[in-house]
Amino acid sequence: MTNLKAIITKPTVCMSKKMTPGEVLNSVVKGINAGDLDSLMTLYEADACFATQPGQLAKSPESISQSLRNFINMNGKLDLKVKRVLQASDLALVITEWSFSGTGTDGKPVNMAARSSDVLRQQANGAWRFVIDNPWGTE
Repeated sequence: MTNLKAIITKPTVCMSKKMTPGEVLNSVVKGINAGDLDSLMTLYEADACFATQPGQLAKSPESISQSLRNFINMNGKLDLKVKRVLQASDLALVITEWSFSGTGTDGKPVNMAARSSDVLRQQANGAWRFVIDNPWGTE
């Protein structure tokens, strides 16, 4: 079993470049589309939360990992456009529009689209990581 806390805290190639908050969101697209769960998990703080669906939160690295794995397992394509970044000190609110097309476990097509609202915090090393990942925006 993978040690998710170690993945979240270890530096990787993905985190070695000082990305802007918007670039972090774009790296999620690359990670989902490439099926690279380990790189995706480095983008989250250890105490981050992820809205798995409107009104439901994953609050541990293990549950966030499972939620991301569910997207990856649909073998689809994620597209995302950063619409706005509001930054204050070491916090950033990033608003995006995204769409995803894949295949469900039942073999049927899955198509989703929404506006996300995500909160990222700048780390001591300058990297940005998710504190709150809400792909469902205001839902």
